[in-house]
Amino acid sequence: MLYYLFKYLDETFGLAGAGVFQFLSFRAAVAVILSLLISLVFGGRIINLLQKLQVGETVRDLGLKGQKEKQGTPTMGGFIIITAILIPTLLLAKIENIYIILLIVVTVGAAIIGGVDDYIKVFKKNKQGLKGRVKIMGQVGLGLLVGAVLFFSNDVLVRIDKKQVKNLTGYYEVMDGEIERVDEHGIVTNLVDVKAPVTSIPFVKEVNLNYSSLLTCFNENWGKYAWLIYIPFVIFIITAISNGANMTDGLDGLATGVSAIIGATLGVFVYLSGNYITTDYLNILYIPNISEVVIFAGAFTGACIGFLWHNSHPASVFMGDTGSLTIGSIIAVLGIMVRKELLLPVLCGIFLVENLSVIMQVSYFKYTKQKYGEGRRVFLMSPLHHHYQKKGMAETKIVVRFWIVTILLALLTFVTIKLR
Repeated sequence: MLYYLFKYLDETFGLAGAGVFQFLSFRAAVAVILSLLISLVFGGRIINLLQKLQVGETVRDLGLKGQKEKQGTPTMGGFIIITAILIPTLLLAKIENIYIILLIVVTVGAAIIGGVDDYIKVFKKNKQGLKGRVKIMGQVGLGLLVGAVLFFSNDVLVRIDKKQVKNLTGYYEVMDGEIERVDEHGIVTNLVDVKAPVTSIPFVKEVNLNYSSLLTCFNENWGKYAWLIYIPFVIFIITAISNGANMTDGLDGLATGVSAIIGATLGVFVYLSGNYITTDYLNILYIPNISEVVIFAGAFTGACIGFLWHNSHPASVFMGDTGSLTIGSIIAVLGIMVRKELLLPVLCGIFLVENLSVIMQVSYFKYTKQKYGEGRRVFLMSPLHHHYQKKGMAETKIVVRFWIVTILLALLTFVTIKLR
């Protein structure tokens, strides 16, 4: 909204300084600062409100050190993060941008799913919360929406050199019109917008995956049905990462800090993918109109860091499923939008390992119980962070080490770009 206001003031009255709002870097920086302030200042007020409403966490006795002290700590603090994301985005971003619209819808949709889950746990005193199949159905619905929009919308494109179109494999559509670009050496390049379900392949130079090629290798006419592969894959990614974030949210500041690092990394990817000069230099896909998402990514990162002020050990508030499902969904959608979904298992390695630890523990327990008559465990306790707690490691040490691992994984994802 402020973008349009200052644009009007600049064009109509020539107001001094109003034109600065046309710069993406300025609006992104303001989004980070504003989200931080909202999390810090209004976060405390929301925590006080949650305490008055007696929205406290009910902690099961799992025999973990420091667990009893968490009893009664306000939960559903994810609303702090959501508020700190949406307000800067609505104020500073171009709202008509297809990517911004989709991210806002995903944020609100995931918040509703998580909010209902927390409401049942807190107010209905049902520790199980929302039924698993209902929660999964909600996540599948979000994934279906995201996949359909990104696959079928004519506003979701990649821009490439006209001469390279013939090198594309699989099914694609070349949109009408050409964009002429002249570089600093006077070399003219004719660019065209292409609608195609393509994504980057990590560590592979000058090769991108077109999902339709998975079908056209059997029959050339099957390429237009690539959505049958693409949409289920999007659903799987969103469901897996949102649940991974939910599993990771078990220690003070763990999921929040990890998500802030991942959000900042994806923000850099968005910026690079929305700038033709950097995409040309790094040999990655140029995505028209994606650069506006830098503002959302900045707000997301600032919101997580601001929430960490209240959520660091000893936590004054927990995000609950309201926050964990939302931040997981946002991270997944950001990765898919910027065509880096194949890098998400690396970047979101902590979420992946936490998920796998639960799957391994449950599967092995059931298998050994059926075979030997008693269940056996791979870990002392799952998710993985509780395993280290059982081994006697301090909560803060586990959290900081998981942050460090996430930073290393983020750096590794940047290395994959340079290797291309």
